[in-house]
Amino acid sequence: MLKREDMLELTRRMNLSRNCFFRIAGSYRDKDGYEDGSFNTSFLKLNQKDKVKNLEIAKAVVFAETNEEIKEYSFAPNDKTAMEFRSMLEALRECGLKNDALLEVFYDMMSERYVSRTGPQTDFGIFMFYGSYDIKTKGTDKTYMDDSEEVYSFLICAICPVYEDYDPGFPDSGFLYPSFKDRSADTEHIAVMGDNTLFQL
Repeated sequence: MLKREDMLELTRRMNLSRNCFFRIAGSYRDKDGYEDGSFNTSFLKLNQKDKVKNLEIAKAVVFAETNEEIKEYSFAPNDKTAMEFRSMLEALRECGLKNDALLEVFYDMMSERYVSRTGPQTDFGIFMFYGSYDIKTKGTDKTYMDDSEEVYSFLICAICPVYEDYDPGFPDSGFLYPSFKDRSADTEHIAVMGDNTLFQL
């Protein structure tokens, strides 16, 4: 089970003054799933307007209603598809989204499976965020210490309808990997917003 407190701790690092993201990549797709453009850049190179917009997109996935809209799923060790998906996510995390060839495989896989949950199928975007959070030790009085317990590096995926001029709407589906559980990375689980069948889990 996900803890709301853990999710809120992450979202507090998703603003202009406490930004936790290093890289953002994405693919724009028409309603039939064919690519209409892609990008891959340092998050810090975005202008302020685009930073704010993309922070809102990433935050929406993690801020979704815990254990209702966003739920935790395990990777079944006897499920070849699930384990291959996990291996792909690990590779994307390890390269910090700097492997365009691997991203294209991921985008194609997502577009083949994606069906809108909120209305008729429209053009959509698959947005990937890579970030890290230096988890500070929390004292018994719940105050944060100066020393760190762990550096949590993670991916957020958000699939959004896209309108004119590639303007993305509110995320329809997405995930956080690895799951953030008890203030630590849990690579055995993924936190999914929306329909888990999109990720074959």
